[in-house]
Amino acid sequence: MRETDAPRPLSGLEITECASFVAGPTGGMTLAQLGADVVRIDPIGGGSDHRRWPVVGDGNGAADAESYYWTSLNKGKRSIAVDMRSDEGRELVIALATAPGENRGVLVDNVVGRRWMSNEALAAHRPDLIHLRVQGYPDGSPAVDYTVNAEIGIPGITGPEAVGAPVNHALPAWDLVAGLTVSTGVLAALYERSRTGRGAYVELALSDIALAGVANLGWLSEVAERGSERSRHGNHVYGSFGVDFACADGQRVMVVALTPGQWSALCKATGTVEVFAALATALGADWADEADRYRNRETITAILKPWFAARDSAQVRDELDAARVLWGKYQGMGEVVAEHRAGRHAVLADATLPGGAEAITARSPMRWNGDHGGAGVAPELGRETDQVLATRLGLSGAEISALRSRGVVAGPRGD
Repeated sequence: MRETDAPRPLSGLEITECASFVAGPTGGMTLAQLGADVVRIDPIGGGSDHRRWPVVGDGNGAADAESYYWTSLNKGKRSIAVDMRSDEGRELVIALATAPGENRGVLVDNVVGRRWMSNEALAAHRPDLIHLRVQGYPDGSPAVDYTVNAEIGIPGITGPEAVGAPVNHALPAWDLVAGLTVSTGVLAALYERSRTGRGAYVELALSDIALAGVANLGWLSEVAERGSERSRHGNHVYGSFGVDFACADGQRVMVVALTPGQWSALCKATGTVEVFAALATALGADWADEADRYRNRETITAILKPWFAARDSAQVRDELDAARVLWGKYQGMGEVVAEHRAGRHAVLADATLPGGAEAITARSPMRWNGDHGGAGVAPELGRETDQVLATRLGLSGAEISALRSRGVVAGPRGD
């Protein structure tokens, strides 16, 4: 739908973010797209993720190439560049995080080992501070998505059945879940503060996010009960029926039947109702039971495979859609870009980076009264330094200029 200028639900809320990589910035971005004024504190020159790939032009010949990654995860926020190694810089960070006001005093960070940014030190300045800290492990030691994912066993059940080595997946799923949990934690703490006046220190470990995820899916219980690891099963959906098929033109599609209704639709579309009725009698199987569909997945796949192989992807699409089969086609991200250019995905948006490059980013997946809202302006390191110091801390132009001259803060590059 068309973007509107209607206020977002968190308008008026002020948040300070001092975080890098995916989890913390995703939480801040989620809150910013809901209307919060999120100010991220960056080191002068940028943090360790400021030029992280993917970057404009793949970084060929440009050490300072703009990062599609950093600009998209931090869109809609204001950036202030501060020398946090200096005493004056630290004082500014503390002042921003603990500024007085009903809708202030909210900090999201992933800082480790800075005593001056400990919750105890910060809460001494504002007892009702809401402080959410993202960690690797609960003890504060480092971890990233790819290391915790390895430790919970996911790579051991990912990939083709014949593969013996672990298979990593490219998506930092636990980071993204952690980012959304950051926003949930902030909102829960704000609600508690509105009722009790108390602040909160919320610690969120990435390893706990991953462990909770696999435990809540029942996967750990399964291994504990069986006494053995789950085996790989390729592209088959575990515990039900779902697998990929090749069409006559080489296009592959993923077909899933989780419910009896979806199974019935698949059989109807492929003209296999009678075949599977006879097979159920011969095997003593109940196709309404997804466990039976999973146990007989190879046989089912072999029966359905010729139907797909005899049709091109357009015909498969038409016939599966007509029967209301649950399916999706495999496609590259280039095809998603083409769909966006054709106006298909309302959640996607075009953005111009500060250096002039064009980018594709996203609005909030949440539609408020049918409206995704704006994606948010692409950030630029230190662009709002003067503005934030003036509006949030009440510093004068002369005071800000003095801080700049001493190298305590910086504006955007070239300013």
